[in-house]
Amino acid sequence: MTFADLGLSDELLRAVSEAGYDTPTPIQRQAIPSVLMGRDIIGIAQTGTGKTAGFVLPMIDILAQGRARARMPRSLILEPTRELAAQVAENFEKYGKHHKLSMALLIGGVQMGDQVKALEKGVDVLIATPGRLMDLFGRGKIMLNGCSLLVIDEADRMLDMGFIPDIEEICTKLPKTRQTLLFSATMPAPIKKLADRFLSDPKSIEVARPASSNLLIDQKMVRLDARKKRDWLADMLRSGEVRSALVFCNRKTTVRELATSLKRGGLSVGQIQGDMAQSDRIAELDRFKNDEINILVASDVAARGLDIKGVSHVFNYDVPWHPDDYVHRIGRTGRAGKTGVAISLVTSADSESIADIQKLTGTKIAEMGADGAPSGGEREERAPREKRESAREGEPREARRGNEKPARRERRPRPDAPREERPAPAPKAKEEARPPRRERAPEPEPADEGWNGPVPSFLDRGFGH
Repeated sequence: MTFADLGLSDELLRAVSEAGYDTPTPIQRQAIPSVLMGRDIIGIAQTGTGKTAGFVLPMIDILAQGRARARMPRSLILEPTRELAAQVAENFEKYGKHHKLSMALLIGGVQMGDQVKALEKGVDVLIATPGRLMDLFGRGKIMLNGCSLLVIDEADRMLDMGFIPDIEEICTKLPKTRQTLLFSATMPAPIKKLADRFLSDPKSIEVARPASSNLLIDQKMVRLDARKKRDWLADMLRSGEVRSALVFCNRKTTVRELATSLKRGGLSVGQIQGDMAQSDRIAELDRFKNDEINILVASDVAARGLDIKGVSHVFNYDVPWHPDDYVHRIGRTGRAGKTGVAISLVTSADSESIADIQKLTGTKIAEMGADGAPSGGEREERAPREKRESAREGEPREARRGNEKPARRERRPRPDAPREERPAPAPKAKEEARPPRRERAPEPEPADEGWNGPVPSFLDRGFGH
């Protein structure tokens, strides 16, 4: 089957051919005809299988008919991150170059001025992150009652990571009669129930088991001491096997520290994390895509849906906290039918997380042997050596302990010495004798406390006188 068999226009087929594609992926084969028919879609596919083109291509043909009005976009695509929104915008520019469609990108980290100007001219396609969209909507800069097509990309993360209230509010601003598409690599059952609230009689397209990993990716893990991870990773990155690599960390501070350390070691390294300005993040991505650097250290902000060609290796410097994130991370390699390698650096604290990942994906992650881990063999040799040394040292340690016991017995009289001086608390006994003195004091005082003036003379005489 070719793209021509999917019912796309000649202009769109020409753009697809110029981009170097001729055969649609499974998700594209099933999704594109249904979207062109106007049906709601729930699309579940592994990351890297062409989900983005699965909704971008039919949207271009659908929007080819009609006209945009000021501040009233005709379609809306919601993306979880700024990088993914920018990537979808690039897809529209690439595939829609033979169509006269206008597009606006609403993302945080950049000034609103240009975005507002684009909205005022009218746009056919609005690509936005929920935060910036709600901000502009609250300012009265945009109206959504003319939007007839809604796409929620990476639906599991959009719904699961705190965007539910925003998405619900956005849906209330859209026309009830609209077409809604949800695309995601994973779709947990509770999230699917929430997604069903936004769709009308959706067609479910599933080309891979939810949360399954790409079979073209060779998944490995190596067990390391946390203090040795950085050196081990640097050795692996210097090996000739790694052409280009994405290194994922759980924290932004770890991204900064690791990137700085690897750069000092002479490696060509860049970084991308949430604290960076949007322009700096885009610049780093462009450097990586253009082969100016071959190693990119990133937080999970870069894991969702980014299409970067030619990534040979993905390293999980930190095992992800959420099993779903593992699927998205390793999906940056092994894309478009190519093979890739994903290696996770596992410490003793990561046992539970690795077990959850293997349970979710249904695969057993192979442990790297000494040949695959330069430092691993040394660690295995050092362990028995340490045990032998500790066994040899066992006898003198016991002897030392035996010598220490009489020393402790000699020290015991020391606390007894102050006991002989304890008669000093005799003052306390005197202090305890003070209460009877307190009882004597009130005897003459109660009669005098009632009257402080002179005593009349007749009070000295009794009744008998």
